[in-house]
Amino acid sequence: MAAKSGVALVADPSPEAAGKKKKYYRKNVEFFKLLEKIKLWPSRSGMLHGIKSIKITGDIAEVVTHCDEKFIVWNSRTSRAARWLRNKWCVCACKKCKIPAWKLEKYTSTMMTQKWGSNL
Repeated sequence: MAAKSGVALVADPSPEAAGKKKKYYRKNVEFFKLLEKIKLWPSRSGMLHGIKSIKITGDIAEVVTHCDEKFIVWNSRTSRAARWLRNKWCVCACKKCKIPAWKLEKYTSTMMTQKWGSNL
């Protein structure tokens, strides 16, 4: 056998390449775990808000956004907010919350699949 004189492949260490890596999460994961991981809240008008804090007590949670809005949320996988987060139906980001561009890019590159991905 002949010896191979190959070139070592090195991954691109630039931040642009790191941001394009896709994350995979399960589609039917518990809603509160998804909120704690993503830290984004979709409002009914189609805006994404950044979550400042989540206080979970049983099946109910109190969500406080960066623009000081408070919501009482039930733990439902089929709720409007859960579907909007999974399917990425939000139109724009809230200007008061000042969500960083890297967080929005990471959210848009995240894939929610039925049979593949992390259970959070």
